[in-house]
Amino acid sequence: MISRKNAAISKFIIHKVGNKFNDTKNAFSGKLVDFDEASYDLMLPFLLRPFASVVQSYRFNHHSNIALNEINSYSNQIFNDDDAFIDVSKHIVTHLYEQSNSSQIKAGDVLVVMFEGIEFNEITTNAIGVFKIENKVNFFQTYLENKSYDVLVQKGISSKKVDKGCLILNQSDTEGNIILSVDNNSYDAQYWINHFLNIKYADDANSHTQQYISLCKEFSTEILKTSYGAQEQNTFLAKTIDFFKEHEIVNVEHFKDEIFEDDKHKTLFDDYKKTFEDEQNLLIRNQFDVAERVVTKEKKKIKTDIKLDTNIQIKLYIDAPEAASEYLERGYDEDKKMHYYKVFFNVEN
Repeated sequence: MISRKNAAISKFIIHKVGNKFNDTKNAFSGKLVDFDEASYDLMLPFLLRPFASVVQSYRFNHHSNIALNEINSYSNQIFNDDDAFIDVSKHIVTHLYEQSNSSQIKAGDVLVVMFEGIEFNEITTNAIGVFKIENKVNFFQTYLENKSYDVLVQKGISSKKVDKGCLILNQSDTEGNIILSVDNNSYDAQYWINHFLNIKYADDANSHTQQYISLCKEFSTEILKTSYGAQEQNTFLAKTIDFFKEHEIVNVEHFKDEIFEDDKHKTLFDDYKKTFEDEQNLLIRNQFDVAERVVTKEKKKIKTDIKLDTNIQIKLYIDAPEAASEYLERGYDEDKKMHYYKVFFNVEN
């Protein structure tokens, strides 16, 4: 998460990126954008707002030598040579163009930006931003002609959200430069993160917490809901979040002992964990520190509603993990040949 209260744009350039697969070409600018006050005041928060809620960070990756990572090399050139900005920004767009190996990859505007005064973990630094605008929106433009007003439709960039963007901070740790990324049009999950940026999650508490909660969410959907129903799924998720809230350190064996009453569920979880690690190409640690901000963010994403095909919906509260098992009973009616839920309560609110 960053703070932008003291941030400023020092350099800004716009290029056009085509699609190699569709044989549409790039178009490059030769000079920096000179903002008027109104445009600047809209542009700065538009670019940085998405990163205010980003919890996880990335680091550059390469199969043989991190110095060979293209964006790592280009960002270092810009940080080390103030005059290289325009030329290197063109190389960045060319590299992005080379990753468009599918008709799904959209052409668009590429904004390359140098920011000053970015605050991250109580340290103020500069950063390079690369943003791709893929979708334009229609808007009405009014104009005066022959003493009468008329209207026409034009296309432009929406100021509501960035399609794709990254911030490369001029700040590093033992793993390298700190990188933040957003992708609101993830039609190709490999294109931006893996092919263009070639980055991986940092080896920290945020990443470990995120990976483990993702494992639990997938396990609840693929195994528990399929085999035991939505009530079992939601109870497990509620207990999982409760466990993360109550513990500063997660030990996988301790987690299983506390969450699962039945040994066969522990076995199912262990088997699914191996599958998940293979599919995601990662290794989940057996013990790690909990990142509270990640837990809070992931909790908001979890839906614990039970939607039935009889137009009835049961909402379970994730903060009350015992309620579903204590006050909700699932069964099967032989006469109606239908499943049912029995809900116990004292007073209707």
